[in-house]
Amino acid sequence: MTIEDLPAPQPAGPLGPSPVRPPGSVRRTSTLDTRWPGGFGTGLHIDGRARDLYTPADGRPPLVVAEDRLRVRFTPASRVIEEIESTPARSELALLTGARCGGGFRTRLAQALPRERDTGTSLYLMLDDLAAVSLIADFAETRWPSAGPGTHRVAARPQEGVCTGFMPGSSALSPDHVRKGGDRTRRVVPLPHPDDPAGWHELAAPTEPWVGGAPRHGRPPRAGERGGGRFEGPPPGGPGGRRAVHEYRLHATAHARTGALLTLRAEPRILPYDECPLAVLKLDRLLGTPLADLRTTVPRVLRGTDGCTHLNDALRALAEVPTLVAALHRSAQE
Repeated sequence: MTIEDLPAPQPAGPLGPSPVRPPGSVRRTSTLDTRWPGGFGTGLHIDGRARDLYTPADGRPPLVVAEDRLRVRFTPASRVIEEIESTPARSELALLTGARCGGGFRTRLAQALPRERDTGTSLYLMLDDLAAVSLIADFAETRWPSAGPGTHRVAARPQEGVCTGFMPGSSALSPDHVRKGGDRTRRVVPLPHPDDPAGWHELAAPTEPWVGGAPRHGRPPRAGERGGGRFEGPPPGGPGGRRAVHEYRLHATAHARTGALLTLRAEPRILPYDECPLAVLKLDRLLGTPLADLRTTVPRVLRGTDGCTHLNDALRALAEVPTLVAALHRSAQE
């Protein structure tokens, strides 16, 4: 199957900045930024930041409802957690030391921090994203062919069947089932809107070598999801700037009482391969699912070539919308 076989929407190009916060809303923003202070091949560091911000309907100043910071260091040339800490501190994070952020990590995470999972905290959102972020972080090395001490080349691994973009016969794969090269990244503007600088938490300043590997979402409680795996820093031979590898916008509505998904639509904005947009054609399988169940339902229903790793992560993050709605109602009554 190729992209010509199904009427999949084509990537529409990068989004602009996040929308201005509407009065009477709660917005969750989160970032996970990755870097190698000692150069590629040394220990990967991840700096996570997240914030829930209530914007009153009566024009009063916005109020920070919740704020979390996450710092993770991995063992060299691996996805094994060597050190992990948060602000505010959670002693349960020690249970993740020595865990590999690959298959089975999210199961271990749910067992280690069940309260954070059940209450939909911003810390849990960042922890849940570690598996994907640590996987795609090596993209940064493709942007710095000569990165100095510790440089190593990313190993070519068979990719067939991993996701929609790597379906059998995909134009993204070489005859030996390894991902082909190429660059469809796009230059993007900063996430904060010039007319709403308070709409995002303070973002980390880029240093080299650097990749902003996590989905970066601004989440009002009703609609308007945005995310992308993002490279930050100077492209080889070109000016500095931020480039997006993946970017989607999600539109969703849910039942006010049950939280069941009523409508769901994804707009592909930036994607690396021709077959990638086919993933949006499978989203109707999630209709009727309660928002709170999406963290477990999405990976079960949209597995392998039925899903897109990046889109799945954005969909799973909708599980915290009920937490934001509750925060909105609570803040409005105070």
